[in-house]
Amino acid sequence: MIDPRAIIDKDARLASDVVVGPWSIIGPDVEIGAGTVIGPHVVIARSTRIGCNNRIYQFATIGEDCQDKKYHGETTYLEIGDHNIIREGCTLHRGTVQDKSLTRIGNHNLLMAYVHIAHDCIVGDHTVFANNATLGGHVQVADWAILGG
Repeated sequence: MIDPRAIIDKDARLASDVVVGPWSIIGPDVEIGAGTVIGPHVVIARSTRIGCNNRIYQFATIGEDCQDKKYHGETTYLEIGDHNIIREGCTLHRGTVQDKSLTRIGNHNLLMAYVHIAHDCIVGDHTVFANNATLGGHVQVADWAILGG
């Protein structure tokens, strides 16, 4: 289920049925739950928890350092719940220590192509983010919200 061309850090923890496509990179302190499918060319940087039955498409960058001048390499986290669809080119960043050190995506969300969720954002359940929707840092989005351009 893990393509031999994928690179998985020795400290990553993947459920036994996780699928990882070719040329994907999964870094340290990453945990991926059962039934999740990681497409090709996905980067899951570090300190990221991904729940069960998620689908992450090609060229997504998950759990990367945030784009914030106050971030200086501290250990921060990204949590993604269950049953989410994260389409191609999405970027989801970890939090900052000046907030709760956490960015969180709930359950049953659809993040269409090129969505960006910045540091310290909290996204509820059953949301839809249309192509190119962007949240700057420290934004909270309630359940059932639909965001688009």
